[in-house]
Amino acid sequence: MITVEEAKHIILENTQDFEIEEIPFLQAIGGILKEDIVADRDFPPFNRVAMDGIAINYRFFEHGIRDFKIEGVQAAGSPQKTLDNAANCYEVMTGAVLPNNCDTVIRYEDVDINTLVATVTVDEIKEGQNIHRKGSDKNKDEVLIKKNAIISAAEIGVLATVGKATVKVAKQPKVMIVSTGDELVDVNENPLDHQIRRSNVYTLVSLLNNLKIQADTAHIADEKSVLKEKIESYLKQYDVLLFSGAVSKGKFDFLPEVLDELDVQKLFHRVSQRPGKPFWFGTTDNCNVFAFPGNPVSTFVNCLVYFYPWYYKSLDLQRETQTAILAKDIIFKPNLSCFMQVNLASKNGQVYATPIQGNGSGDLASLVEADGFIELPKTEEVTFKKGSVFPLLTYRV
Repeated sequence: MITVEEAKHIILENTQDFEIEEIPFLQAIGGILKEDIVADRDFPPFNRVAMDGIAINYRFFEHGIRDFKIEGVQAAGSPQKTLDNAANCYEVMTGAVLPNNCDTVIRYEDVDINTLVATVTVDEIKEGQNIHRKGSDKNKDEVLIKKNAIISAAEIGVLATVGKATVKVAKQPKVMIVSTGDELVDVNENPLDHQIRRSNVYTLVSLLNNLKIQADTAHIADEKSVLKEKIESYLKQYDVLLFSGAVSKGKFDFLPEVLDELDVQKLFHRVSQRPGKPFWFGTTDNCNVFAFPGNPVSTFVNCLVYFYPWYYKSLDLQRETQTAILAKDIIFKPNLSCFMQVNLASKNGQVYATPIQGNGSGDLASLVEADGFIELPKTEEVTFKKGSVFPLLTYRV
């Protein structure tokens, strides 16, 4: 049995490269950008009018002129015009190019328009006001979005602005989530007294949806020959297999034996942790296999602890470790790493974790009552003191 730290190290040493694909930019939301996005021209690309009003040459206002003859209108989207007489003005619209020979914009609220003359009604303006200067945001060829950014609506707007109709993103892995067990029936079935509905597979589907991974699902009965036939096919078709159940020491826990017969290289089986001790991990040349214990809390936390970091590293994403302050003493006697369910509260900019008492790793309902897990290290000590800081895994938005 290996430690949690050893298990994490082994998993992170066996990441995969899912390659890159180029897709229409609107389909890239939530994807991982795999190229730097640079400005194709200055931002903004011209001196841009920032207020509806009139554009003047400031020196005339400075010398006491308040009435400005209107030479014309500069509309947004029109080619740049030129103020022929520097003592006059142009009416200008928000988003328009600032006319030549103008350097200041006065909003309509501060002028009176009478036929062809605009009269300034305020005593003070600033030279250069209400103009969004060319290149003041970004310069041409400057990086706007760095590689490995997660693409949100903000990034979509920038992609559109620079004309990136298609964009390079990381391909998502092809994932199959497999549940096993004759006691399981589907969600739309009425279980008999000795049966329960499948839940772990849908929990894993949802956890992977958070990563924008659209996983396939399957259920296999506790029959070794069927397991072997199905898994052999999945190993060829998918980048990742996630299992829930059949990895412990029960008479029908065939999965480790089947994986061995299919030449999946076992990298470890059993981790010194609670919950999730029977966790199995292995690889083939093209597929990684995460076989989580079947109890729902075990499956849930193992996915967060092991699959998530593996996925992030595979895509070359950096994630900071979150931490929380223990809000009260915890007594945990087994010399194992412990993923303790907690409620979270923020106070003065710090996150505090209060342990909650579930009913073991089979207590699916306890996940609803918690906000996350804190990771308590394997130690001879049995008491973890209030005020101590520990790594945090949270699944609430």
